[in-house]
Amino acid sequence: MALWRGSACAGFLALAVGCVFLLEPELPGSALRSLWSSLRLGPAPPGPLSPEGRLAAAWDALIVQPARRWRRVAVGVNACVDVVISGVKLLQALGLNPGSGRDHAVLHSRSDLEEAFVYFMGKGAAAERFFSDKETFHDIAQTASEFPGAQHYVGGNAALIGQRFAANADLKVLLCGPIGPKLHELLDDNVFVPPESLQEVDEFHLILEYLAGEEWGPFKAPHANRFIFSHDLSNGAMNMLEVFVSSLEEFQPDLVVLSGLHMMEGQSKELQRKRLLEVVTSISDIPTGIPVHLELASMTNRELMSSIVHQQVFPAVTSLGLNEQELLFLSQSASGPHASLSSWDGVPDVGMVSDILFWILKEHGRSKTRSSDLTRIHFHTLVYHILATVDGHWANQLAAVAAGARVAGTQACATETIDASRVSLRAPQEFMTSHSESSSRIVLNPNKPVVEWHREGITFHFTPVLVCKDPIRTVGLGDAISAEGLFYSEAHPD
Repeated sequence: MALWRGSACAGFLALAVGCVFLLEPELPGSALRSLWSSLRLGPAPPGPLSPEGRLAAAWDALIVQPARRWRRVAVGVNACVDVVISGVKLLQALGLNPGSGRDHAVLHSRSDLEEAFVYFMGKGAAAERFFSDKETFHDIAQTASEFPGAQHYVGGNAALIGQRFAANADLKVLLCGPIGPKLHELLDDNVFVPPESLQEVDEFHLILEYLAGEEWGPFKAPHANRFIFSHDLSNGAMNMLEVFVSSLEEFQPDLVVLSGLHMMEGQSKELQRKRLLEVVTSISDIPTGIPVHLELASMTNRELMSSIVHQQVFPAVTSLGLNEQELLFLSQSASGPHASLSSWDGVPDVGMVSDILFWILKEHGRSKTRSSDLTRIHFHTLVYHILATVDGHWANQLAAVAAGARVAGTQACATETIDASRVSLRAPQEFMTSHSESSSRIVLNPNKPVVEWHREGITFHFTPVLVCKDPIRTVGLGDAISAEGLFYSEAHPD
C-alpha cells in the first residue's frame, strides 16, 4: 500500500511539473530541473525542458511545406571527390612541423600549406585555397588518399547541393560538373548526369579537418572546422558551364543553382574577366522566370569578388547563399558597410551582418529603379542564420530559415532529428538589428525561435542554430543549409 501511495504521489508530482512547464514555458529549463530533483524523482528528463529541446520542437511546428514546390532542380558547375582526413595527422605524415601561422592567397609549396593550415586552425575558421604546383599536389593527394582513416565523399558545392536535393524522392535533380568515375559511383541514384559531364579522371579536393580544442605546437583550435585545398583546373575554369546551360532546355528546371565562381581564383586576371562575362551571358540565356541561386564560397581575391558584384553577376541571379567570411570579404571588396573591420571578433555581430545584407539588396537587388533579379540572401554562420528578402518576391521564408538551421544541427551530428543532448544553443541571447539605422533590441526566446523584422521594403528572418557539441563532419554544411532553405522556399512568379 505504501509503495502504491509513493508511486501515485510521484506520478501526481510529475504531472504537476508538466503542468508548470505548459503554463509557464518561459520558465528556464534549469529551474524546472531543480524542482524535479528537489522532489527526489530521479534524474531530470532531458530534451523538452531544455532551451535546445524547446527550440527544436518549435522549429518542427514552424517548418511547413511551401504551397508551390519545386519539381525539377538543375545544379552546376563544380564537382569533385573530397578526401577527408585529420589535418594535423596528414601534415605530420608529410614531415611538417607547426611554425608561425600565415595566410597565403595561393599555396605554392608544402610550407605554404603548413603555414596557412595553422593560421586558420588557430582561428577555428574555414578556408579554401588553390595549390599551384601540380606535381607536389598530386604527391600530397596520394599520401592523403591512402592514409589510414581517410574517407572519400562527394565534393564541390554543386554536387553537395545536388545530393541534398536528391534526398527528396519526388524531386528530379540534374547535376553538371567535371564528374569522374569515383564521383559518379558516390552520387545518389536520383541525380541525373548528362553524358557530356562525364570525364575519365576525378578532381580531388583535400579536406583537412580539426576538432575543437585540438592542439598542434602553439596552436589550439577554438572550434571544429576544416581547411580545403586543391589543384583543380576543370572546376577552376568552370569548364562545364556551357554544357550546364545547354542541358537546361531539355531538362526544363523550375530552379537553377549555380556555384563554383570561387574556383577561378587560380586563373589569370584576363581569364577571370573573360569567364565572368561568359557566366553572365550564360545566366541570361536561362529562360526568364526560373530563379537562379548563386552559392558563394571562401575567396581571397578582392578583385575577383568585386567583379562578381559589379560585372552584372549579382543582378543576373535571384538568390545568394554565403557565410560570415564571404559576407565581410564581399563588403570589403565592394566598399560596403563595416568594410573597415578586418575580421569578425568571435560570433559575427547580428546588427552588422544585417546592415551588410541590407546594403547588398539595396545597392544590387531589385527595386523600382533597377532591373536586377536579386531578391533573396541566405546568410549562415555557426550559431545563427538570417534570410533577407525583398518584399513581394518570396514566401515561406520563416520555414526556410528554420529548416536551414535545423539541417545544420542534424548533419553535423549525423542524426535524423535534433538530439537535444548533443547540441547547444550558442546564439547571442540579445542583439540589435542594425548599427547604422534606428534598430530594435531582440531578446531570444527558444519557444519562438524565428525573429522577423523589416527595413525599407526588406524583410529579415533570424533563427539560432543548435550547434553540434561533437561534430561528426563539418564539410558541406553550408551547401546542405542553402539547399534545405531553397527546398522550403517559394518564389512568386514575376
